[in-house]
Amino acid sequence: MKMTLQEIAKLVGGRLEGDSSIVISSVNNIEGADNASITFADEAHVEAAAVSKAGAVLLPNTVKTDFPLPAIYVEDTRAAFAVLLTTFFPPIRHEKGISEDAHIGKDVTIGEGVTILPFAYVDDHAVIGDGVTIYPHVYVGQYSEIGDYTVLYSSVTIREHCKVGKRVIIHSSAVIGADGFGFTTKDGIHTKVPQVGNVVLEDDVEIGAHAGIDRATIGSTIIGHGTKVDNLVHIGHNCHIGANNLIVAQVGISGSTNTGDNVTFGGQTGTVGHINIGGNSVFAARSGIIGNTPEGVFYAGFPARPHQEWLRMQAHLQKITDMSKKIKALEKKLAELNTK
Repeated sequence: MKMTLQEIAKLVGGRLEGDSSIVISSVNNIEGADNASITFADEAHVEAAAVSKAGAVLLPNTVKTDFPLPAIYVEDTRAAFAVLLTTFFPPIRHEKGISEDAHIGKDVTIGEGVTILPFAYVDDHAVIGDGVTIYPHVYVGQYSEIGDYTVLYSSVTIREHCKVGKRVIIHSSAVIGADGFGFTTKDGIHTKVPQVGNVVLEDDVEIGAHAGIDRATIGSTIIGHGTKVDNLVHIGHNCHIGANNLIVAQVGISGSTNTGDNVTFGGQTGTVGHINIGGNSVFAARSGIIGNTPEGVFYAGFPARPHQEWLRMQAHLQKITDMSKKIKALEKKLAELNTK
């Protein structure tokens, strides 16, 4: 793939400063870029980009300084860079059709333009929409539904009765619809509670590798449209996750937790179950959420609290050793005074 800077500027809707005839043949980060590459920089990395070997740089419109390299100024550098990544590295395509080495069960409905690769297993009564791609060793359970243009990468498991929306991406070894963790205990013996619900992934959801989303005990575990779930995340049974949430690696969300729209969970955040988390909120990495939270908060720490409050607590903790020494010195002086 080769494009001139003029063609690239038109593609990303940017303003070009520099030689429009320069030919770009690759896209790279600042450190790896050469004179045939284009890279991008936000305001924090403009200086690094200026001394790079890149042939051109995507810069935000807010940058006012004279820039020594050819540059294309755009409103959102990351979004423009994503367009270039898609252009220079188009998605892998497979020949459409159903492999003879795939298993297709009884009474399966399959749409148009579907790709099912060898050793995939589509069980009885499943419904596969138009343009779906199913990689090797995927299991699609009985009565499950897979929406149009969804991609299931290798070793994904979609358990029975689960519903996957349109344009969903599920990465390798994710499990959708494993049994929820439900038991009764009597006389020290744990007895399984049947988990007869399902999981519903709404449109444009993405699920990372090795993520687990448990089926509801009764009803549905729901992941709202546009929500993105990172690798190694666990979402318990009967959770209702709102639209456009971002759930980063190793997050654990306990059963029957409800979240609003546009919530971000930093890595290794954990929650107790049966709580409501307000929309438009951010939880810093390793937050411990132990109760209901309002909308529009930025929380951190365990138990999770307002971020500024948590920062003050951390600053005080750094002084504990010195404070302890001062207290011991004061106690010694007080003891001496009492003796006198």
